[in-house]
Parts: sequence; structure tokens; C-alpha cells
Amino acid sequence: MSKRTYFHRLVRDIGRNPYLYLLAMPGILFFIVFKYIPMWGTLMAFQDYSPFAGMRGSPWVGLEHFHTFFATPDFGMLLRNTLAINVLNLVFFFPLPIALALLLNEVRSGGYKRLVQSVLYLPHFLSWVIIAGLTFTLFARGEGLVNHWLEAAGYDRIDFLTNPHSFWIVITLQSMWKDAGWGTIVFLAAMAGVDPQLYEAAKMDGAGRFRQMWHVTLPALRNVIVVLLILRLGDLMDVGFEQVFLMYNGAVSNVAEVFDTYVYRIGIQRGEFSYSTAIGLFKSVVGLVLVLLSNKLANRWGNGGIF
Repeated sequence: MSKRTYFHRLVRDIGRNPYLYLLAMPGILFFIVFKYIPMWGTLMAFQDYSPFAGMRGSPWVGLEHFHTFFATPDFGMLLRNTLAINVLNLVFFFPLPIALALLLNEVRSGGYKRLVQSVLYLPHFLSWVIIAGLTFTLFARGEGLVNHWLEAAGYDRIDFLTNPHSFWIVITLQSMWKDAGWGTIVFLAAMAGVDPQLYEAAKMDGAGRFRQMWHVTLPALRNVIVVLLILRLGDLMDVGFEQVFLMYNGAVSNVAEVFDTYVYRIGIQRGEFSYSTAIGLFKSVVGLVLVLLSNKLANRWGNGGIF
């Protein structure tokens, strides 16, 4: 299809459905202003950028910042910490909303189901500042409630928040508690579209509640699970900056420093804008490659990808 033909078809479609395009306009403008226009700034990754000279006056250095980043000893540490936290989230956090949605779908009392859903959704609306504050209140070694209970029961206090061996576990549990309930919304919506006749046919074949869940509900969620998994893999190099930054302390710095916090310290605190931009571009390229590869595998295996 030529560009002229495509343009005419687009204009004709807009004329036929003006209100639909008007409804989509805020979202389109959001992505143009906050996603596409800022991509111009990625050129700084190939410059020795100076705020005084600007992007046009700053000298070009090619791939120098990438070579420096890959050669630094920090790269291995950052890659290990970022992948470890994300793999833990992928293994433990990603399946949790699916399990919760399956359990909620089996609840027959409408009032009790809505109550449980509200309780599960509530943590999502709390900021990470509040989540971090609650974590310190509960698990701090000196004044934490859990350690007070342990001491009262005759056990020794435990360093939950300053122990490098438990930091990744704490981060994963925080994510699970905060967003697992919110993640059930998509799966519950997909379950609502399952044909009730499939359950009736399964009952006639002698399937109990568990077998109906396994052979009817889960297969109906397969495409949704695959799409969300692909998107999750695209974020494999991203860890929530605010969450890690608030839980960061000197005792766990070796396991808490991830790409996001490293970019903040190098780019904002030390003013190395080009170097930090190169790190951000590296993360984005890896995420894009992971999305493309996982989407291709999903299409090859017949599960349907995102495109």
C-alpha cells in the first residue's frame, strides 16, 4: 500500500468515525508529548553533552559511553541485582494475580467477593513512601513490631532490612502485597467472558470445581497470560526506582544498586548526563529485543502475541 493510498484511507476513516478518534486523541497526544518527542534526547548518549553548549554544540563521542559502562566493574553488579529482583518477581509475583483471580472467581457470595476484592485492591493506591514506612515500622531491628514479638517470644532479633541476603526477598514481598490484588482485574475481566456452556459441558463430563478451573478457566486465560508475560519480559531491565531507592541503605548497597538508582546517582547527582543516557538507552534496547523475541516465540507456538 502506497503512502498516498494509506493517507486517503486514514482521512476517510476519520471522517466516518470522528468521535472515536476524538476519544483516542488524549492518549495519542500523551504518547507523542511524553514518549516520542523525548526520544530526541537519546542522542546525548553519543555525545559529551554539556548543558551550556546544548545538544547542537556538544561534541560527538560515538559509542565511548557504552564502552566505558560495559567495562566498569559496576556493570556486572547492576545486571545481577536487576535480573535477580525481576526474576523473583517473575517467578513469585507474576503468577499470584492469576491464582487470586481463579480463587475469587470461585466465590459465589457476591458481597463477600466484593469485600475481598476491595481489601486486595487497597494497597495499590498507597504510595511507595507509605509502603516503605510500614515496612520499617514492622521489620526494623530496633523498633520493629515483628522483632518486638520475636524478642517477647524468646528469640533473637533479626536484621530484615540491613541483611543483604534478605533484601531481594523484602522487595519481592512488597511488590506482591502492593500490586497482586490490582493485577487480578485483567484476569477477572477475561474470566467474565468465558462461555457458561463450557462449564455446563464440563460438569456433564463429571468435572469438579478444580478440573473446571484447570480445563476451562485457565485455557481461556492463556492469551491474556501470554500478552502480559511478553510485556513483563520487556520490563526485565527495569526495577521500580522509588521502591528500591526508599529501601536502600549502606548495609545492602551491594545488592540494592540497580540500573534505575545508578542512573539517578550518576546522571542527577553527578551530572554525567550523556553517560546516564547511554545506560538508559541500553536498558531500552534490551527491553525491545526481549519483547520482539518473546512475541515471535509466542506466535510460533500458536499462543498469539501482542502483534
